[in-house]
Amino acid sequence: MTDANPLLDFSGLPRFDRIEPAHVRPAIDALLTESRALVARLTTGTVPATWKDFVAPLNDGIERLARAWGIVGHLHSVNDTPHWREAYNALLPEVSRFYAELGQNLALFAQYKALRDSADYASLSAAQQRIIDNELRDFRLSGAGLPEAQKPRFQAIQEEQAALSAKFSENLLDATNAFAEYVSDESELAGLPNDVIQAAREAAEKEGKNGWKFTLHMPSYLPVMQYADSRRLRAALYRAYVTRASEFGPPALNNAPLIRRLLELRQEEAHMLGYANFAEVSLTPKMAESVEQVLVFLRDLAAKARPFAEKDLAELREFAAKTLGLPVLEAWDYAYAAEKLRQARYDFSAQEVKPYFTEPTVLAGLFRAIETLYGVRITPDTAPVWNADVRFFRITDATGQRVGQFYLDLYARETKRGGAWMDEAIARRRLPDGSVQTPVAYLVCNFARPVGEKDGRPLPATLTHDEVETLFHETGHGLHHLLTRVDELGVSGIRGVEWDAVELPSQFMENYCWEWSVIETLSAHIESGAPLPRALFEKMRAAKNFQSGMQMLRQIEFSLFDMLLHSRFDPAAGEEGILQLLEAVRREVAVIFPPEWNRFANSFSHIFAGGYAAGYYSYKWAEVLSADCYAAFEEAGNPFDPTTGKRFLDEILSVGGSRPAPDSFRAFRGREPRVDALLRHSGMIIE
Repeated sequence: MTDANPLLDFSGLPRFDRIEPAHVRPAIDALLTESRALVARLTTGTVPATWKDFVAPLNDGIERLARAWGIVGHLHSVNDTPHWREAYNALLPEVSRFYAELGQNLALFAQYKALRDSADYASLSAAQQRIIDNELRDFRLSGAGLPEAQKPRFQAIQEEQAALSAKFSENLLDATNAFAEYVSDESELAGLPNDVIQAAREAAEKEGKNGWKFTLHMPSYLPVMQYADSRRLRAALYRAYVTRASEFGPPALNNAPLIRRLLELRQEEAHMLGYANFAEVSLTPKMAESVEQVLVFLRDLAAKARPFAEKDLAELREFAAKTLGLPVLEAWDYAYAAEKLRQARYDFSAQEVKPYFTEPTVLAGLFRAIETLYGVRITPDTAPVWNADVRFFRITDATGQRVGQFYLDLYARETKRGGAWMDEAIARRRLPDGSVQTPVAYLVCNFARPVGEKDGRPLPATLTHDEVETLFHETGHGLHHLLTRVDELGVSGIRGVEWDAVELPSQFMENYCWEWSVIETLSAHIESGAPLPRALFEKMRAAKNFQSGMQMLRQIEFSLFDMLLHSRFDPAAGEEGILQLLEAVRREVAVIFPPEWNRFANSFSHIFAGGYAAGYYSYKWAEVLSADCYAAFEEAGNPFDPTTGKRFLDEILSVGGSRPAPDSFRAFRGREPRVDALLRHSGMIIE
């Protein structure tokens, strides 16, 4: 019975306490039928092409399917058990087909064009006009203008791409889970932090094994690469990590054939739409105007960063040879040597800092910073959750009115895909009865869960400062979604925001991890409760741009590879051609070259499973914007300057996608963006 199906309950928050894989098929089938009936009714030729009669009912109706399918997709990401994977994959082709059909429906296209050309268009709000303009653009990108004979093929391309992207993620997760390195010799643990050793011991005990278990999940992998004195252990984990989902593992998990097929399909899609390559398709709804503009941007940034990167590498090699006895640095040595150099140069270790960033205090400090910046209040709330570790919070304004809510899922699990992300559960919109549907977000990370106890009580989890930055970053995305004041569904929150501007609010928030006034409130030593000492913080600040040149070139390497792969590469060249392209990009911009058996592309989820295809450059593009925005607070002399904070909320966060991102930036800054602040924040002042 569909009326008893929790996936069909839209009266409030998702019913994670009741939703099961068995609910997916009946719920999604019912919603697809309902949505198709709605589209048919709105395109009979008798419905006026007005906002009230056509656009509003269509948005209201389709949102039900989007919300339910969003829940299914979310659970596939955070609870990727065999039953959820099967339920998701069984419906993925049908949902993909529906949206492909929607994007090619000429009757819908005609309705939107009629509204755009009518006298009523001028009377609509700016947000409503932007939705209509975006819809017309998206219809064209969805193949609405194709001859009828070509549309089935275009739909098939969309369905196959969706299935391949899902399979890419699943293969990567399965390959990550398939590897474990069991250590029985305690001497191989030298250099590792105690909490990492303890977690490895507990992981082995859980399997009834002696010794210590290390995996490729970030809470285990990164500390080994950074701190383990055992070169053998570092090399073993490095090789396993960079060859995941490749020909070096089980054939069924090899992502190389999926990559080639995705590139073929994207190229075919672009040619069908009349574009020279997929990068041109990708850039159409973005800020960047052309492939050439992006390439010039990346290469100019690379030229500015290269002298600093070369200096970084020379210093690292000299230190490793003289101090560590490593005359030749292998790929698995760089993070280890860099951490040793950081400790020697700045007289502190990231592990010395970690005990101060206890999870409860970090959250309290993060929330306090948000409350100070934007005049809101964040408090614990209750909701059904998908895992006992998940927490839920609400945001209220100065009057106590609810602004939004969010879930917080911080810890790594074997059934959870890697990385960190924000996604929407519910978007803000004004309902037909005049009330406002407040937004809800998912904030997901992969931190190590708490280990150990003191005086019989469990100790809280501790975070590295990098993890604190990750949490601030994802929360910045969340605030973009949650603090919107736009009531139209298509452009509220992050919806309708150009992809190369969507990282602005997230990267903006990272700056607050480097403000002493914030660090004071979000640090408390796990044993003493004392805040991070100011002297230690100053060492961290001094080390902030440690190897920033190398780090910037690495991001540019990824971005350039992505853009060239989708604009200048022939998929017929296959895996060998992809490796050759990546090698050529490295010869152009890199200073570090990995082993020839490194298969980075096979785990590059951002561009093959995460929506960043021909868009990875967006991180650096948006970082220019975010650094420039934060410079406004620096110019005001106060990171919490109320006037500047209100203007950032009013002109950037709250407007969402209701106007072009360049207009929002200019409204906040009063001018075009400049790269100066990013270079200064990165320690790369070019005189």
